[in-house]
Amino acid sequence: MSRKQQLHRPGPQPGPPADDTGCAILHVDMDAFFVSVELLERPELRGRPVVVGGAGPRGVVSAASYEARGFGVHSAMPMTRARRLCPQAVVLPVSHGKYSRVSAAVFEIFRSVTPLVEGLSLDEAFLDVAGARRRLGRPAAIAQLIRDQVRDQQGITCSVGVANTKFVAKLASTRCKPDGLLVVPADGVVDFLHPLPVASLWGVGERTEQALTRLGLRTVGQLAQVPLSTLQRELGNALGRHLHELAWGRDPREVVPHTPDKSIGAEETFDTDVDDPEVIRRELLRLAERVGARLRESGNAGRTVSVKLRMADFKTITRSRTLAEPTDLARVIYVTARELYEGAGLERVRLRLVGVRVENLGPAGEAPRQLAFDEPDNGWREAERAMDQVAHRFGRGAVRPAALVRRAAEGDARDGRDGRQ
Repeated sequence: MSRKQQLHRPGPQPGPPADDTGCAILHVDMDAFFVSVELLERPELRGRPVVVGGAGPRGVVSAASYEARGFGVHSAMPMTRARRLCPQAVVLPVSHGKYSRVSAAVFEIFRSVTPLVEGLSLDEAFLDVAGARRRLGRPAAIAQLIRDQVRDQQGITCSVGVANTKFVAKLASTRCKPDGLLVVPADGVVDFLHPLPVASLWGVGERTEQALTRLGLRTVGQLAQVPLSTLQRELGNALGRHLHELAWGRDPREVVPHTPDKSIGAEETFDTDVDDPEVIRRELLRLAERVGARLRESGNAGRTVSVKLRMADFKTITRSRTLAEPTDLARVIYVTARELYEGAGLERVRLRLVGVRVENLGPAGEAPRQLAFDEPDNGWREAERAMDQVAHRFGRGAVRPAALVRRAAEGDARDGRDGRQ
């Protein structure tokens, strides 16, 4: 069987499932989420290699279909390399609004099962279904119910790992992709873990993997047999103990229903380095619009605005300012970001990347009313809320500041990258 065929074979299915007694933790992961959402509108591309990401010379792959992955394409890869590996791939731009809408609908399905939902990203979450068993059945049955509802209601697929800990459930969902379900019995955790490569353990990056390889440790089982004191001597006390516990399937972390965002931001890598202050200011405006919209969508406001400025030589500086009152207004965010940029003394320096971020977040309802600079009555706040309504109905690009409309008309539009921490 070829590698490409292997990638298309559905993962382990639940009929009949393994013993799920005591396995109340589910890890649900959408399959090639960005691509899957795009294919809802482009069904003629099904079965073809599809890549979602920035198309410019500095574009990065955000997601790849399983057909594209068969050629070695993966997320975070430079788009130029992806095109070399798979020249026949169809490249689609990133459409964050579409992904957010589908993600919200998927998470509604999760929360109809249990309130204990811990979102990790738009397309990934942990669920604790212990309290849902009397109503919906055993964990494996609940996992299958979720898979069925996601497919029927949203037209996309997901893979689900079922286990007694978060760590093992996440590993299980990875092992059964795409479109699979895998139960790891509580008494079978060690048998499941020990044949896996050490890189499967959380906390094992490239450097740690190299250190373990030098010790002759290539599988989780080999690592598990090493005395804790030896691991701590070689890797440090904290990491050594962490890996020792995971190697025996011990992970005490609970599913945390909601972890508030620490910050909301967006950044842009230019196709070519830019030293025109007007272009930089327009980019800051575009990013501020995006951040403001995401703040309002999340119901948050923030007190600290920061800018990230990366020069052509990759030297990066950040500047921040804490406001007197929290804000969720793009106008306030933009004016602050622009002043931070102008105060950094880089107005004639070639920049490779700029970013805008708002931190120190809290519920917007608890924030005092923050007037934008030079805001009249019924001013910027009402205008931005009206823009939100139009964007919700017609898409984010339907209404935007005149400076950005001119920029798009000049053919200078680019794909950006959003970030939450």
